[in-house]
Amino acid sequence: MILTLDAGNTRIKWGLRRDGAWESVGALPVAEVGTLAEALGCSHRPERILVANVAGAAVQAAIERASAQFGCLPEFIQACAQQCGVRSSYDDPTQLGADRWAALIAVRRLFGGPCLAVNAGTALTIDALSDEGVFLGGIIAPGIELMRRALDAYTAGLRMQPGEVRFFPANTGDAIMSGAAHAAAGAIERMTSFMQASGQSPVRVVLGGGAAPVLRPLLATLDTVEVDHLVLEGLAAIAEEGG
Repeated sequence: MILTLDAGNTRIKWGLRRDGAWESVGALPVAEVGTLAEALGCSHRPERILVANVAGAAVQAAIERASAQFGCLPEFIQACAQQCGVRSSYDDPTQLGADRWAALIAVRRLFGGPCLAVNAGTALTIDALSDEGVFLGGIIAPGIELMRRALDAYTAGLRMQPGEVRFFPANTGDAIMSGAAHAAAGAIERMTSFMQASGQSPVRVVLGGGAAPVLRPLLATLDTVEVDHLVLEGLAAIAEEGG
């Protein structure tokens, strides 16, 4: 059995996998990483623990302590020049976030290419994968909730309030929510155009992350698919393909 962990800025997503299939998946707040064993609720110890951690050294140390309960050392993956059919064009491949690398590997395994690997969480990452499995590069922007919180924190009159995505918002709550969502969708559309202009076509947009259900309806003109636990899928690929 393999335990995969996606340690993001707000949540730790986990998945237990056996014989190429997920037995269970879940999530807990980063602050509750010490309760990982209880959250898993399993009597079997994993043979391997693979982690994509972008939450910093303190969370890494907490994961190491929690993993000790299983008698298994966690393996913190790091992006590299080539792995599982993906080749990196990053100036320094090791500087790419582990979550972005795992998502690219998942996209390559599930769909091939050309694709955009989109993770819509606290941050919005949009990474381009060519038909040949080359990571061409990508962008990082604030996620939808982070954009909304930034307006709350750095303006005098735009307080955080409920809102829905509209084409023509008629109240401030909807205007803020719509502005953030359309900005994120616009970035995805623009990256799709860049890929098409470079000869990568047709482009499939693979959406993951908590805001994926918000974004997908806004991308109706694109070939879009939503994948739960995209980073966990990539970690599973690394484990199962000898990474």
